[in-house]
Amino acid sequence: MGRWEPNARERLATAALQLYSERGYEQTTVAEIARRAGLTERTYFRHYADKREVLFDGSGALQELFVQAVAEAQESAVPIDAMAAGLDAVSAVFVDRRDHARQRQAVIVANAELQERELIKLASLSAALADALRVRGVAEPAASLTAEAGVAVFKIGFERWITATEERTLSQLMRESLDQLKVVTAGG
Repeated sequence: MGRWEPNARERLATAALQLYSERGYEQTTVAEIARRAGLTERTYFRHYADKREVLFDGSGALQELFVQAVAEAQESAVPIDAMAAGLDAVSAVFVDRRDHARQRQAVIVANAELQERELIKLASLSAALADALRVRGVAEPAASLTAEAGVAVFKIGFERWITATEERTLSQLMRESLDQLKVVTAGG
């Protein structure tokens, strides 16, 4: 086994996504993922708490980036524009990752347990964004409403971006969704 080779975490994530895509999430074991990656099951559990988390590995870093960009938006930015800064920052993470994102999302959509985990991660993201907005001085319920709207824009933009026929960038789609939200909230 290549236990001491570099990039074990990445190898495990790649192996898991391949196996989940080929055989299904429920039909794949941690032992099979580790074997495909050329590692041990013990090594797997050093990197991931369970077989779900391998699909959500980057969510903490994504949340941190999103929150930081909102927190560091121009002081004069209204809440929705601070959220736009966060959306711009996270969209950069996905450049050249559309195929991976499509494959990952197909696995998630095919399994209720993974869909639930995705919703929990999105709720955590919304709470963290609301906190960042409150630190910026945004009162409630505006902070929570803006955070939920930002997550909705991210989610809808992402879903549109991974469709087979979509050619625009994630950034373009999120900006377009944010513009639509502004039109809806302006009443016209």
